[in-house]
Amino acid sequence: MIRSLFKFGLLSLFAVCGLGCGREPGPPSSPNPGFTETADLTTPSNSASKEADMNKTASVTREKLNAEVDGKPLEQFVLTNKNGLRAVVLNWGGTLASVETPDRNGKFDNIVCSFSPDNERFLKNPPYFGVTCGRYGNRIAKGKFTLDGTEYTLATNNGGNHLHGGVKAFDKYIWNAEPVQGEGFAGVKLTLVSPDGDEGYPGTLTSVVTYKLTDKNELRIEYSATTDKATPLNLTNHGYWNLKGARAETGTVLDHVMHLNCDSYIAVDDESIPTGKLTAVKDDSPMDFTKAKPIGQDLGKLTNDPQGYDHCWVINGGGDSTKEPVLAAEVREPSTGRVMRVLTTEPGVQFYTGNYLPGTPDVHGFAKHGGFCLETQKFPDSPNQLSFPSCILKPGETYRQVTVHEFGVE
Repeated sequence: MIRSLFKFGLLSLFAVCGLGCGREPGPPSSPNPGFTETADLTTPSNSASKEADMNKTASVTREKLNAEVDGKPLEQFVLTNKNGLRAVVLNWGGTLASVETPDRNGKFDNIVCSFSPDNERFLKNPPYFGVTCGRYGNRIAKGKFTLDGTEYTLATNNGGNHLHGGVKAFDKYIWNAEPVQGEGFAGVKLTLVSPDGDEGYPGTLTSVVTYKLTDKNELRIEYSATTDKATPLNLTNHGYWNLKGARAETGTVLDHVMHLNCDSYIAVDDESIPTGKLTAVKDDSPMDFTKAKPIGQDLGKLTNDPQGYDHCWVINGGGDSTKEPVLAAEVREPSTGRVMRVLTTEPGVQFYTGNYLPGTPDVHGFAKHGGFCLETQKFPDSPNQLSFPSCILKPGETYRQVTVHEFGVE
């Protein structure tokens, strides 16, 4: 049984501050045009006590960092709920940079892998740590699709395919950001306007992503978008999670125990492009998480990608944005007791096990399988797969998506 799941109000140990809070800025390791000195966003400080946090309501703090990108200031928004949970969101890339939750002993730790901004690769962020992917998260085959009789050619950045929106996608921009607050939550609203032709996509698209940290110990990510021309759209967050604590020295996530509310997954070719076939997980045991099991239990049985998991599962009952989010996944970490549940209105969830994290300093030391992703989304390559649910947003329509991360202990 889960003990005090989603209720941390009785915990009294001190909380750590959000990434970069109270840290002195340091110079970048090498010159980078448009990027000035940065504050350290990677190490929580101990400047606030948990007892003090218990007396607070949900709050959001806006902090300008000693950095600019393309002449615009880099900012972080520190969200805190009444129970002392904290999340840090950057306006750069709509990035979720930190989520701090307690273990079963009340010890708080950040559980989101983050990218050290002390060199220019912070701006490139090759693993996509915590970013908002758009216009299209995941892959589009050959970077091409046909819509209303017109063929469109997109930027290709994953072999010959299009991945996560292209070369300069939504994760490579400063978003307009403003704090938001309401009863029982603190948050930040991020807005980005993508012009017609951006990375090859049609239409001027306005996207809004709102992060809300609630007093129920939920992190809600609410998406909406409008366009003036029909365009494919698939927004998602690319957070890497390690419930032991997101530090290189904590090791892999292979002993995390996961359940997926998914009876089938999308078969792919050797370039991770869907074949169009939905495959029952019972027919392929490494893909079966209908009963909870350690993430690494069946890794050796994978045939198409022996490095690890990188597939989209089909969520049972998912795909209806007019209804409440349904369960996609539940993950437990035995040594800390941390539990995370992911619910969404999307039809699919891309489960990725950080197969190509190199363990080098430029990715803050995170190595292979050092974090896992649960990217809620439309199915990959949907613009070219007529049997998949449509991903096309048309003028006069509003794209909506909600994904909720619930945090607890057992």
